[in-house]
Amino acid sequence: MTKILNVGFIGAGKSAHRYQGPFVLRRPDKFRIKTLWARHIDNIPWDKYDAHYTTDLNELLDDPEIDLVVISTPVLHYEFTKQALEHGKNVLCEKPFTDTKEQAVELFNLAKEKGLFVMSVQNRRFDSDFLTTQKVIESGVLGDILEVEMHFDYYRPEVPESVTTFNPYHGYLYGHACHTIDQVLSYWGIPKDIHYDVRQLLGKGRMNDYFDIDLYYEGPLKVSVKSSYFRIKQRPRFVVYGKKGMFIKETEDRQEEHLKMFYMPTPDHPDFGQDLPQHYGTLTYMDDEGIYHEEKVPTVTGDYARLYDAVYDSIVNGAPKLVKDETTLKLMDILEEGIKGCE
Repeated sequence: MTKILNVGFIGAGKSAHRYQGPFVLRRPDKFRIKTLWARHIDNIPWDKYDAHYTTDLNELLDDPEIDLVVISTPVLHYEFTKQALEHGKNVLCEKPFTDTKEQAVELFNLAKEKGLFVMSVQNRRFDSDFLTTQKVIESGVLGDILEVEMHFDYYRPEVPESVTTFNPYHGYLYGHACHTIDQVLSYWGIPKDIHYDVRQLLGKGRMNDYFDIDLYYEGPLKVSVKSSYFRIKQRPRFVVYGKKGMFIKETEDRQEEHLKMFYMPTPDHPDFGQDLPQHYGTLTYMDDEGIYHEEKVPTVTGDYARLYDAVYDSIVNGAPKLVKDETTLKLMDILEEGIKGCE
């Protein structure tokens, strides 16, 4: 009989109800949401789960039936994760895991000492645009890959304009680059060199609102991760250049778009997160006969619930963690190094 893991959420806001909980519920044969904690629960602007809501954190942490604690708060990741581990709980923590590498090392060591699972949420490894780009690269039609550009653009000037102080851990690099850099590390591994261009476009003493990071690998390969809050028109999500051609995926994964519309991943929404033909990427290449091709590439369907499949497999079956400790530590290295130029 399949073991069902009881899940407790620390934090009952947007992350729990929009980005994490719906995908836990998508695997009812593996997980059940039992308890959610928040400091205030009377004004939660979401449809509540069929679960217990509490303002007493110890009620969640002291519950022997809770198998996995998901830290879904925007801050205090290190503090809450440490507290859950000290209570003997397996932990899945929202990105970017901790503020510093030192904190991450401490948590990994604590989990190892107690024989517990702890991992960072990096669900964008299961973005449809990223999976489709991998499929094209692995098809070999582009030949040797020379350069990859990854953009995660927004036009939200009101966000940086509303922040008049600088906090290294609450800017664009820590909040958004942690997604795309993890994608790079998960697919291409640890780079041999990195060039950083991390800025405060509104000036010193304001929030970090721009990054352009180049990661260099063996041979000619360079992978660039770029983003800004001031892009009124988004650049393509992925551009891949090879010796024989290129691939462009203009639009991003649609899971977040649907979640924001409260179009949830439920059985009555079989098209959740799926691209339409107008969203398909364009593949252009010369084949071995010197013939030019340009064609649309149907999008591989993304599914953030696959993160929870991996979590379950690690906790129940002892499988290696999807997001390896060394990958998270390298991500923390990159974030800490990148933010050094801001003040």
